[in-house]
Amino acid sequence: MTSPKTHRVLVIVPFAMSPENLALRREQLESIDVSPHLHFEFRAVKAGPVNYASHHDFVLADAANFEAGCKAQDEGFSAVCIDTMSDSGVAALRSVLDIPVFGPGKAAMLTALMLGNRFSVLTMAKRWMPLYQKALDELGMHHKCASVRSIEVPPDNQALLSGKQEEVFPLLEQAARKAIEEDGADVLILGSTTMHQSHAWLSSRLPVPIINPGPLSYKLVESALGLGLTQSRQAYPKPMHPRLEMLQAMMDAAQRSVGSP
Repeated sequence: MTSPKTHRVLVIVPFAMSPENLALRREQLESIDVSPHLHFEFRAVKAGPVNYASHHDFVLADAANFEAGCKAQDEGFSAVCIDTMSDSGVAALRSVLDIPVFGPGKAAMLTALMLGNRFSVLTMAKRWMPLYQKALDELGMHHKCASVRSIEVPPDNQALLSGKQEEVFPLLEQAARKAIEEDGADVLILGSTTMHQSHAWLSSRLPVPIINPGPLSYKLVESALGLGLTQSRQAYPKPMHPRLEMLQAMMDAAQRSVGSP
């Protein structure tokens, strides 16, 4: 019998950060069972936006995430995940890589519609609304989004919810119950991979499915690799004149300019 192939999966974290904070992102893997033949490697971008709250941020994030993963196939990776609900860099990476590339944003919304009829997004701050607006615009799914409920607690993309559990978790539960009882949501989506630490607590208290977007993307990669699927070249054509070296030079210069965390 042939031994199963081992696959390396690159997870691109959309902020420059320390190894300690990167480890908090890796904790998302602990909430799910994945094949022992999948090895996930988390990589922070060299430089990028401070937050994802405007279209200014989206442009910087696209470039940062694209550069971090554009050579993933040459490095021996079998797939790429983007660790942000904005899906920043996904389309660009799909255009230069033959290996599957997944982001959690649109995937979470599409998965929600396999579990229910309407979904709500739970988010930390209203400032993140352009992120969800962009995904809903591109999917044409505004009519399926019951609401976006915010708790207005300043987000922390480095330490995540560490140390804030007693404050944040009950607020998220209150927002979730309003989304269900007042807005008519039958599925909930955590609005950021930075909120993953709240998933188990909320799932044990609420009567509807709650999608944890980061782990969802890891399981989608596992399925795609198992089924031999990747993005369509008709939808994501290869660039006629790749400028990946230019892109990497730009991000190297940005890293030197802003410094390391």
